[in-house]
This record gives sequence, C-alpha cells and structure tokens, in this order.
Amino acid sequence: MGNIGNVPNAAVTAEELMGWLRRFHDLVIKNQAELTQLDSAIGDADHGINMARGMGAVMQKLDGMHPADVNELLKTVAMTLLTSVGGASGPLYGTFFLRFGRAAGSVRELDPAALASALRAGLAGIVERGKAEPGDKTMVDALVPALDAMDTVIKNGGDLDTAVTTARDAAAAGRDATVPLVARKGRASYLGERSANHMDPGAASMALLFDALAAEFAG
Repeated sequence: MGNIGNVPNAAVTAEELMGWLRRFHDLVIKNQAELTQLDSAIGDADHGINMARGMGAVMQKLDGMHPADVNELLKTVAMTLLTSVGGASGPLYGTFFLRFGRAAGSVRELDPAALASALRAGLAGIVERGKAEPGDKTMVDALVPALDAMDTVIKNGGDLDTAVTTARDAAAAGRDATVPLVARKGRASYLGERSANHMDPGAASMALLFDALAAEFAG
C-alpha cells in the first residue's frame, strides 16, 4: 500500500482491493489449522480447510487478472467461492463479495464512504442468506461492529487509515465476544448450551478479513 493513510478522501482502487484479497488469502493459510480447530469444537471441523481451498481458488482466478472495475473483480471472487467452497462459508462469503461488488458498481475506485457502503451491502447479503443477527454467534458478530466502527470514523471526518484500523479492532473484539455466547444459528446451534465457551470460527475468519483490510489500506 502506498501513502493513502491520513488522506480523508483517498480512493481505493480495484488493484488495491486485489492486494487486500491476497493478504486475506495469506492470513487464511497461516491460520488454517486454528480455524479448523475452532470449527472442530462446535462445527464440522472444515472451516479452515474450506476457506483455504476457496481463497486458493480465488488467487488462481486473480492471477494475471486486470479487472475492468470493482464489480467485475468482486463478482469473480464471489463466483469462485460459491463454486469451490463447501459448507456454509462458501455461500456466505460468496454472497458477501457479490453484494459488495454490486453495490460498488462499475467503478475503478471507491472513496472511504463508498467502500464502507459496499461492505455494508455485503453484510446485508449475509444476513439475508443466513438469517443471523448480532448475538447469534456467527460471522455477523465480527462484521457488524467492524462496519459500525468504520462508519463512525468516516462520518466524523476521519481518514481511511483510522477507519480501517478501527474496524479491524472492532472485528477482533466482536470475534472474542462470541466465546461466551450460545449459538442460535448454523451447525453450532445444534449443540445448545455446549456451544458456549468456544470462539465462533466464522467470526474468526471475518476478523482476518479486516486484519487484511487494515494491513492493505492503513498508512
């Protein structure tokens, strides 16, 4: 990333979004075993494996790609995840990126407000598809506070650097807050009270997405 930090109206380009996705891939690979371990406690023990497979397929698709616009890039990501990832994570992440791209539109770059708005469209897609709400012990518990924090910074005139680092920290806090929760959605909900005292793997991978966002776009 260049010197985009500390420039309130700095724009994020499609090429830089590709950099974000590469960082996310690298973090998924690095944390694959941990994500799978988390999922083994309350799920099907395949979240890390599935995310690594999906993001590996995304990297192959993006290799040498020069997207015409943000929507083309994220639609490619979405369709790759939808066709290569099993379990719930493929449809949910695929829907997230599909709605993100659609909201961004056929543009080459996004200002911070447009980036935040497109991310929130991705959240709406996840909620529509998974029917999850905050407190259900899902990826939504990391995504909602991250976007709320990002929106607050941007509305108060903060720069992109502050917006993405604040979002990263809020996502991590949301992820950690899933530990005591009893799952109300997904495979983990079948365990009832036994799902408590375990971190949600979807929230953990979503927090990695915001780790990658901050790494790519903070100064």
